[in-house]
Amino acid sequence: MGDLKVFVGWDGREKIAYEVLKHSIERQTNTPHKIIPLYHKELRRQGFFQRPWMIEALTGNYLDLVDGKPFSTEFSHSRFLVPVLMKFNGWALFMDCDMLFKCNLKEIFAHCDDRYAVMCVKHRQKVTKQEKMDGSQQQSYHRKNWSSFMLINCGHKLNRELTVERVNTATGGWLHSFAWLPDEAIGTLPDYYNWIEGSSPSIERPRVIHYTLGGPWFDGYKDVMYADEWWKMYKNFHEMLPEPNAQLTEIDYHNV
Repeated sequence: MGDLKVFVGWDGREKIAYEVLKHSIERQTNTPHKIIPLYHKELRRQGFFQRPWMIEALTGNYLDLVDGKPFSTEFSHSRFLVPVLMKFNGWALFMDCDMLFKCNLKEIFAHCDDRYAVMCVKHRQKVTKQEKMDGSQQQSYHRKNWSSFMLINCGHKLNRELTVERVNTATGGWLHSFAWLPDEAIGTLPDYYNWIEGSSPSIERPRVIHYTLGGPWFDGYKDVMYADEWWKMYKNFHEMLPEPNAQLTEIDYHNV
């Protein structure tokens, strides 16, 4: 299989979340792997991403000009480029940056099943707050949060629908609801691989904690459930690398 490929959404407002997540993956995993952040500006420069955005002057919220709807992160749409970046070959994992890893990557990739185009935790999340941790608008949509953690069979014939053109022109709702796939092509991962703090039912040991409602790095969310786990990893990260590199890693997305 070679290196296990992990694509992580990168957002300039949550740089530390990405760094701590990356560190948590590396601390838990002794299998050869590669972690690839999705920088939307670099994806644009290299010709993969062209969706037009605007930022609302009063709120600072993002507005997608393809469908006229707000979205919350810089990687809201670019995550669906993973099959293209993988040249429609092999398996890859995509995950949001506001997560914490507590297992070995190979444990997740052991679930790969070629019958499916995508495998994910099939949340039934209800939106109870109108805003997220950074003030961005909380959206309710079909299959909410399914796309926040996806084990993607990039070589599956159905995923060839996710061309550069389609990802740049389809509505956000079409993408996030996996509208290009029939139900039987979407496999199920156990709940503990995308356990949402403040939403998912209580379980004994989540493998991947998702702080989508507000992570410990935001004011007002420093004491959420499993915040102590995040702060412990944050401290370990800084002990190993006291001065994180402020520069974005140069990535050739044509050869990931």
